[in-house]
Amino acid sequence: MIRHVFTGRFNRRSFIKASASLAGLAALNTSTSGLALAADKVVKIGFLAPLTGAVAAWGKPGLDGCQIWAERVNAAGGISIGGEGHKVEFVAYDNEYDPAKARTGATKLIREDGVKFIMMLGGDTWPGVEPVADRTGMLFSTLLPSDLSPDTNTLIAPAEVHPIYNVTGVEWLAENRPDLKTAVMCAQDDALGLPSVATYLAAFEAAGIEMLDEPLLFDPATTDFAPVVTRLLSKNPQIVCLDTCYSDYVHPIVEQLFQQGYKGQIISCTADFYDQMIAKTSKEFMEGFIFQFPDFDDPALNGHGVNFDDPNGFYAEYNKRHPGEWGAVSWEYASIMDLWKAAAEKAGSVEPDAVLNAMTGSGKGNHAFGEADWWGKDLFGIDNALVGDWPVVAIENGKARIKGFKSIPDWYGKHGELLKKHMAAYNQMWDQRT
Repeated sequence: MIRHVFTGRFNRRSFIKASASLAGLAALNTSTSGLALAADKVVKIGFLAPLTGAVAAWGKPGLDGCQIWAERVNAAGGISIGGEGHKVEFVAYDNEYDPAKARTGATKLIREDGVKFIMMLGGDTWPGVEPVADRTGMLFSTLLPSDLSPDTNTLIAPAEVHPIYNVTGVEWLAENRPDLKTAVMCAQDDALGLPSVATYLAAFEAAGIEMLDEPLLFDPATTDFAPVVTRLLSKNPQIVCLDTCYSDYVHPIVEQLFQQGYKGQIISCTADFYDQMIAKTSKEFMEGFIFQFPDFDDPALNGHGVNFDDPNGFYAEYNKRHPGEWGAVSWEYASIMDLWKAAAEKAGSVEPDAVLNAMTGSGKGNHAFGEADWWGKDLFGIDNALVGDWPVVAIENGKARIKGFKSIPDWYGKHGELLKKHMAAYNQMWDQRT
């Protein structure tokens, strides 16, 4: 479903520092090799993602985060398998977000490097890898659950379930700002925007918030957002929803909202580099902006139930090494490794089938934000997505802060039929994919 999303799209995200990836990758490969040489027993994990090129921003920061994760785990004795510590070594392969290169990389990682698990961004590259997974039984992970289908049972989506978690932001807003009753929405007309549109429509309907117009779907090639914002504001909405727009859409739309005098609520899936938006508008204008991805220095992440070791320290170390590059994927791949490590230690084995069984056998797992359920058959045809609580984040006094954690399964239990209705209307159900 999200296939073909990125092609020709991320090259517009000029403010993401993809160009920094080559130098950083060279440094990382040197340090991980050092770990391998120092270890008696080593478990190799494949990292098959775009590390250079236009989509590197959704791969390279994740590898940087995994480097910090591996150093921490190895310093603590590694992964315990059968009572013996095993060091972790990440073996990276830059697939350049190309399906053919991804297939070559998967084959190399399995046959030549002997990895036991492969993490991917997914999306356009998954079709290239899927035959390798089917043939070898290797365990893969994706950040994009729309890669899931009953055709492959060794692909899991344990970090995020985009765009379903967006319902939590709307639910929180309805509970805390019951005076807000009307909304408008815009999104790029592509495979990332449309399922998110369907999700927000279901969430607004469930919350009793009236859509004043059909979602405004703009051409992904749009660069002038003044007419888009003018049309949105012509309905005099109390809420403007930015769906899952890419950051280089979110930023100019927010600037236009500011310049055209909007005074109402803004909600969005992401607010990457929100400090830049504050600089271009004002701290007061951005106050209360709702989105879904926290900074990991947030005190709320130190609370009970969060399954990410020392998030504040991880965030500080990441920003020390890679200042200004923090994003969602900086922690997501590392959180997948937490889940994999726990399953391998439970299984007493690093073999893919044993780890998968240990990971999913109970139907529950420790997601970064708490215990979660293996779920998704309704939407993806297979229960290989880990779904639980998700944070709702608001900008307060210029800083992102978690306002609460909301349960995606609880919302789906009450409103799942609404979501399926809107997903089907936008041809986004798994059995509608081509």
